[in-house]
Amino acid sequence: MKTWPATASLALALALPLLAAPGAQAQPADPLRAAVADGHRSVGNVARDAWRHPYETLAFFGVRPTDTVVELAPGGGWYTEILAPYLREQGQLYAADGGSARFKAKMDSLAVYGKVRITAFDPARGLIDIAPPGSADVVLTFRNVHNWMAGGSAQAVFDAAFKALKPGGTLGVEEHRLPASRPQDPKAGSGYVQEAAVIRFAEAAGFRLAGRSEVNANPRDTADHPEGVWTLPPTLALKDRDRARYQALGESDRMTLKFVKP
Repeated sequence: MKTWPATASLALALALPLLAAPGAQAQPADPLRAAVADGHRSVGNVARDAWRHPYETLAFFGVRPTDTVVELAPGGGWYTEILAPYLREQGQLYAADGGSARFKAKMDSLAVYGKVRITAFDPARGLIDIAPPGSADVVLTFRNVHNWMAGGSAQAVFDAAFKALKPGGTLGVEEHRLPASRPQDPKAGSGYVQEAAVIRFAEAAGFRLAGRSEVNANPRDTADHPEGVWTLPPTLALKDRDRARYQALGESDRMTLKFVKP
């Protein structure tokens, strides 16, 4: 009778737990990283990952695949492309949009967006019904606070975020950062906002500052450009004028702040 060498038997025994059961599907070790790498994302958006740091940003905010998340003013859907697949199976994504036909067409274009719920969000007209009260685990806003300041609706938006969140829920804010040494334009005409101004809006709504991250910092950004933040990529408002210099400088210096609803 033929017998296995002891060393071969031991190696086989150690390998058996690593073998998947018939029909089982391997689960991604990190669902967030898989969402960032999802193949449906547009090439142009993926190219900006080096400046926008989506994995590190969402990880800092603590977004889990089982969460109910509200994305305020998603614009062209840069972060929606990541949040939709990440939350599709176990969570829920509300996209608080101002009625953009372009965004609606994008949400209708692929099955990965099939569970995204678009809610009314037009602060200038008083529409801030972003999600049912007390339903959200996380509310997120990316580079939008200056727009709300320009329209005089920033405090109303922070108040709406507080209302939508569950107790213990998180508000994540990313915004172009104005140095504390510069005077703050109440309308944020340059697109830059002091951290202290964002914190005041949040605390007035009832939030508590829970953390800061420098993941989206760019110390080379002087925040004093001819056309404000839009001088920089991706807008490049000066077009070919000094284009190479601004491309080399990169995207804006941005604060990344996490608040909690007590």
